[in-house]
Amino acid sequence: MKFELTASMMCADFGNLEREVRSLEEGGIDSFHIDIMDGRYVSNFAMSLNDMRYIAMATEKPLDVHLMIEHPNTRIDLFLESLRPGDTVYIHPEAEYHPSATLQSIIDAGMVPGIAINPGTSVENVMEMLRIIRKVLVMSVNPGNAGQMFLPYVGKKITKLLAMKEDMDFELYWDGACSADKILEYAPKGVKGFVLGTTLLFGKGRPYGEILQDIRSLKF
Repeated sequence: MKFELTASMMCADFGNLEREVRSLEEGGIDSFHIDIMDGRYVSNFAMSLNDMRYIAMATEKPLDVHLMIEHPNTRIDLFLESLRPGDTVYIHPEAEYHPSATLQSIIDAGMVPGIAINPGTSVENVMEMLRIIRKVLVMSVNPGNAGQMFLPYVGKKITKLLAMKEDMDFELYWDGACSADKILEYAPKGVKGFVLGTTLLFGKGRPYGEILQDIRSLKF
């Protein structure tokens, strides 16, 4: 069964970022997930614009840029000018007065438009945006920090979105507390990709290639 694996780079060793990128590439990662936080929309600071620019220069793999910032439309050009056509940019609809305008800027720049849905955000609140985006990043934990516990009620939201994705033409991605049992359960149901952080990928004392191979070899 094919599914995408993306590395949550906020969990990487920033003292050896070039080595981390190369090791993940060689290990077979599909893309790099970049969490940008402003300390306002979420109560943490994670990766910076310069971190994103460096990784964009260091790899030919696609980038998934997750903007956890207030009013991204006021600074969206700073991110778009450093990305390549085909890279994904996710925004949180709650963080923007007019999220559809921000998504249109992403589309016009040749990027893949996406929205991230917090655990407390209902599908009904983002229904109209589902018609213009290509990817939905479902947060299975509250955004802002790595290593949090999975919130079980998010599963029902994923089930609802899976029933709608063919009609509205979007793909579904999982972010937060992604364990092997979650991949085993939700990849067969239609979740296209999984963001890997400290639960499965980082800080395990094993080569990334071995870990990624084990994940891709899961018995469904």
